[in-house]
Amino acid sequence: MYALGEWEVDLVRRELRARGVAVRISGRAFDILEVLVQSDGELVTKDNLSDRVWPGVIVEENTLQVQISAIRKALGPDREMLKTASGRGYRLLGGWTCRQEDTSSADSIDLEPMPSPAELFQTNLPAAASELVGRANAVQHLRGLLSAYRVVTLTGEGGIGKTKLALEVARSLFPAFHGDRWLVDLVSLSDPGLVPSAVAGVLGLKLGGKEISAESVGRAIGAQRLLLVLDNCEHVIDAAARLAGTVVRMCPRTTILATSREILKIEGEGVYRVPPLDVPSPDEDPGNIPGHSAVQLFIATTRALQSDFSPDEESLPAIAAICRRLDGIPLAIDLAATRVATLGLQQVAAGLDDRLGLLTGGHRTALPRHQTLRAALDWSYQLLPEPERLVMRRLAVFVGEFTSEAASLVAADSEIAAPEAVYFLANLITKSLVMVEVGSGITHYRLHETTRAYALEKLAESGEFDQVARRHANYYRELFDRAEIEVETLSATAWLERYGRQIGQVRAALDWAFSPNGAAEVGVALTAAAMPLWVHLSLMEECRARVERALAGPAESRDARRNMQLHAALGAALFVTKGSDPETVAAWTKAFDIAESLDDTDYRLRALYGLFSDCTNSGRFGAALAIAERFSSYAARSTDTADGAIGDRLVGASLLGLGDLDGARRHIERMLDRYVARRSHVIRYQRDQRLLARSYHFEILWLQGFADQAMHSVECSVVDARASDHPVSLSTTLTFASSNALHVGDLTLAECYTKALMDLSARHALRRWNAIGRCFEGVLLIKRGDIGGGLELLRTAFARVPQGSFTVFYTPVLAEIADALGRDDKAAEGLSIIDEALARSDSNEERWFVAEFLRIKGELVLREGAPQAAMAAEQHFLRSLDWARRQGALSWELRTSTSLARLQHDQGRTAEARSLLQSVYNRFSEGFETADLKTAKAYLDSLQ
Repeated sequence: MYALGEWEVDLVRRELRARGVAVRISGRAFDILEVLVQSDGELVTKDNLSDRVWPGVIVEENTLQVQISAIRKALGPDREMLKTASGRGYRLLGGWTCRQEDTSSADSIDLEPMPSPAELFQTNLPAAASELVGRANAVQHLRGLLSAYRVVTLTGEGGIGKTKLALEVARSLFPAFHGDRWLVDLVSLSDPGLVPSAVAGVLGLKLGGKEISAESVGRAIGAQRLLLVLDNCEHVIDAAARLAGTVVRMCPRTTILATSREILKIEGEGVYRVPPLDVPSPDEDPGNIPGHSAVQLFIATTRALQSDFSPDEESLPAIAAICRRLDGIPLAIDLAATRVATLGLQQVAAGLDDRLGLLTGGHRTALPRHQTLRAALDWSYQLLPEPERLVMRRLAVFVGEFTSEAASLVAADSEIAAPEAVYFLANLITKSLVMVEVGSGITHYRLHETTRAYALEKLAESGEFDQVARRHANYYRELFDRAEIEVETLSATAWLERYGRQIGQVRAALDWAFSPNGAAEVGVALTAAAMPLWVHLSLMEECRARVERALAGPAESRDARRNMQLHAALGAALFVTKGSDPETVAAWTKAFDIAESLDDTDYRLRALYGLFSDCTNSGRFGAALAIAERFSSYAARSTDTADGAIGDRLVGASLLGLGDLDGARRHIERMLDRYVARRSHVIRYQRDQRLLARSYHFEILWLQGFADQAMHSVECSVVDARASDHPVSLSTTLTFASSNALHVGDLTLAECYTKALMDLSARHALRRWNAIGRCFEGVLLIKRGDIGGGLELLRTAFARVPQGSFTVFYTPVLAEIADALGRDDKAAEGLSIIDEALARSDSNEERWFVAEFLRIKGELVLREGAPQAAMAAEQHFLRSLDWARRQGALSWELRTSTSLARLQHDQGRTAEARSLLQSVYNRFSEGFETADLKTAKAYLDSLQ
């Protein structure tokens, strides 16, 4: 306990006392006071206070200021003891003395140690706006249930307080629960199929693969320790139950706390039916009335709006009657209490009696509880002035959070101007009909779920639903038109904070726009405008479905420009979800044709980039070069000068595939020298262009014999890719990094990059990248000596990689399979694979790997041991050397020279073998610790 004069701060009893009498102070304010008094007069910064009082939660500065003001109010005449250091923090003045109190009677709480600041866990749980009244026993009981069950469902009628109680329980688990705590609000979902996407979005999984499912979410969560709060499950109950059951089955360290009007009905579910607050009986002694939790909530809510409210013995029975009539339902009590400040207690009690007369005519407990809540909402709605009623029902069109700007423009019309709508919004907030969402730079608002359902009925009755829904859809169309521009001016984090949380509004607007009474032309425009949102959230399967819906609508709803935008968006979505595919090519081709007719350079480039990607993915590098050159010619007309640099990258990638390493390096390095990064390029071209260019660059460097430079570039690129916060770009970089680590024989580093690739691709449902990562795992096993096990894994994984995708990785993995088959005494099968690969390379002009294919063929011929095998193998080796030398591929030349030198030595041509291998070895200036050079050096030493 800390003492100064007449003041005492008791940390055991959590009391602030003056002359021994407890002074009323909220729990959050006391937390701050505890930190300040323990600082011994030293300055405590705002950030330090926020981290210690709201650990893991983003708190707005005004929230902290409110609590500081509460402490000063409690200190009364001594308020000056709490000093503010402007812009920095606070200090509590005075020589406070500390003494140990007898705590033997205090309840002990066995919590695990607080983690260090570096170990603080992530959460998006909102800070409590006020104390939760009357739920202490419920919180304790639920904590007990959570220790016994991995799924606990809070169930009960609307307005009973399920969400507030669930959040309070989740907050109370810190610091005993050492894991992340995430809230997933399902209220904005109209499609049950989007439940896994909603969970993935909150957890940051950004699942953008072909199928976002409960299973893919479970795999991505894996062994993470976390508490998942699934809020408002009732309207998507089957999907929520399936998700919860799957996560519990697949994720041994995940606990789920759900709120729903009905239970999930899954195995191992613990159920807690949230009871009403405790209400006084009709004949309760007035002295005992304040002890009931429903009355405490009523008084606290009223006092928050009218600070001098102090019920006396005469008014307590009226409060008790109101609480009884409302059955102790927290939402209804809050609604009633907000009216006391303006109407007075007796008028509220009388009005409530009138509105709920039907419910007093018989056994109210026999009636559905939603009727009680409906009555309370109806009564509150009728008390509003007509302008506030109008704004309230129009706000019902919003699903989840909305801003004051959105409210003002959607609710306003000829009857109410936008500034007036904001004024009435503020009034609705004070009457607890609209909630304020804190915790971000921009204040958001929302209607309680039950209030929104009630208001939607009123909106429908008014006959203006479609008018308001149209304004809502148009507002978000205009918002996302601006959002694409701000991609360049805002950081990725800031952009997602501002626009990512609007996904529910976009879904609702599109659902209305394509409904029978909707406006398809508005839906088409919004679909095109929302493309950056889906890309940033990696919701490309949802993007694909929405775009296909827009294209399936009436043709008159789309002009040529909209058709072009939609086909480009479809091509991008199909490319990420399906890869090279006739449907993907058709979408890009259609987009290009329209762009040509409109003379639109931007969309010409987007479409050509997509068609180029299809060519390179399928190994058609001659065709790719033609498209790259065409891209470059159009890029010269672009207003974005960086497009020209991207053209260089495309040409460089094409030349690499064609085996022109010098030309490829020249174009890639020119791109890196002059490219100015644009965040919009991730949307236009689906990947970070600088990272992609650097990935091709270190592949070229290794082929030319500069292994050390290549691996230094690899390490730098991986660091930069992690910072990009774009899963597809990072996955691509990790794939190149793993491949190059395998090239140089650094198996430890290759394993590290492969594991990171597997984790990332599983978390974001990037199936093609995951399949390549699994191939790398097989290669690692082979290189570590487990040829049989590695080959089995490699072939199984390789079967999942479409031939028309990832040629730059598909081809090397094919070579690894053929080589491993030879070492597993299956040379004939390996030769069949090599011959097929060489034939495809010849027809596709994919020449960058021909030298290695020919070397492996020579080795396989030797292993097969047919007559004249040595002569045939030597011919293959010589052809390989010719290809490597013409391409300047020194690394291929070294591998082939080593193979040929072994053959020559076995034939007694040792001097010839030593001369060949030494001449190639001497041309290297770096990379002497790589596997190939160490092997060559060891063999040279053996030939001495």
